[in-house]
Amino acid sequence: MTPEDLDFLLTDAGRELLALAAGFDWSRGRMVASTAAVRRADPGHAAAAIDVVTARRRAHGRVRGADQMLLTDEAVQQATAWPVAALRAVRLAGRDVHDVTCSVGAELGELVRTADRVVGSDLDRVRARMAAHNVPGALVCVADALAPPSRDTVLVADPARRSGGRRIHDPDQLSPPLPALLDVARDRDHVIKCAPGLDTSVLDHSGEVELVSLDGSVREACLWSPGLSAGVRRRATVVRTTGAGTPPPFGPPRLVADGLAVHVEEVTDGDDDEVDAHGEADRFIVDPDGAVVRAGLVRHWARRHGLRQLDPRIAHLTGPAIPGGYTGFEVLQRCRLDRKELRQILRQRDCGSLEILVRGVDTDPDVLRRSLALKGSRPLALVVTRIDRSAVVFVCGPRTARPVGVHS
Repeated sequence: MTPEDLDFLLTDAGRELLALAAGFDWSRGRMVASTAAVRRADPGHAAAAIDVVTARRRAHGRVRGADQMLLTDEAVQQATAWPVAALRAVRLAGRDVHDVTCSVGAELGELVRTADRVVGSDLDRVRARMAAHNVPGALVCVADALAPPSRDTVLVADPARRSGGRRIHDPDQLSPPLPALLDVARDRDHVIKCAPGLDTSVLDHSGEVELVSLDGSVREACLWSPGLSAGVRRRATVVRTTGAGTPPPFGPPRLVADGLAVHVEEVTDGDDDEVDAHGEADRFIVDPDGAVVRAGLVRHWARRHGLRQLDPRIAHLTGPAIPGGYTGFEVLQRCRLDRKELRQILRQRDCGSLEILVRGVDTDPDVLRRSLALKGSRPLALVVTRIDRSAVVFVCGPRTARPVGVHS
């Protein structure tokens, strides 16, 4: 997207071209024909119009109001899903907030719903102009995130974690570099989004580390300054969305918008974590949400739901029931990690497909599955884990959320 492309798209003729492009079929089979039709209408600006229209379609369900926004595909790929951004905005309600890496304004669109005043800035002049168009309720300017022009605002940042289509894992290679950004924000309240796999122990950060999952997928690690953390050092935020009429996974929704209800369960290091751990499985084995595991809050979550650990060093939990909103496996049999024995057991149980969960044992699930030569018709599961330094296998029923006769 060039400045000249953007100038055109903001005119009446540009809006007409966008409307024309939006009327075509952009599925893979029709992409070539639709592209040719837009180029016939305006060869000079076709590429920009197509980029915006296809980016809007990819952003559907991810960015609220995307159908009216000026977007690019790269910006949509980096945008935070709106339920996660909206929950962060709720925590910042009533504050003056400055998003120093605002890009095209996806996060700004959520912040203006809750914050007192909102400023956005980006080094990319085109993206800053797009953000100003997309979020008229925010003041947007061109500025370096490492030299924010605002004062007395909460700094929000999302350093770019991709370059050339590849993910960046080194904090020093992010844009802007994470250590430099933390240094700039040190004396101000701040919220900095990072990749969920980032080793936060290597950072000079004394506030809260929040791990966030959305509908079962861990999306981000968020660094909150001490002034915004209320004494919490670790938090797991489990976010689930449901459609109209769908039973809530846990408790009433925190937010309702765009036909979705947003449900949240939070666990922090301030919660009780006293749980038992011994190798005998109860009726069910439960694998905690990835955000809980990565935040190091497995025991805290287990205590809340009346579960215990199979081994104090492993995240597999067991209990008489599966917590509401989560899934688990009914235990059928315990055995050794012996392929010959497993083949016999699975043949007797008519197993034809197998989900395999492995923790604490050096076993490749795909290699193990192939070695078992499944020929039956029933779906089952294997939980391969370590108990007292020995490999143990639990043969289980298939993953289930609402086992018969159990109410959670």
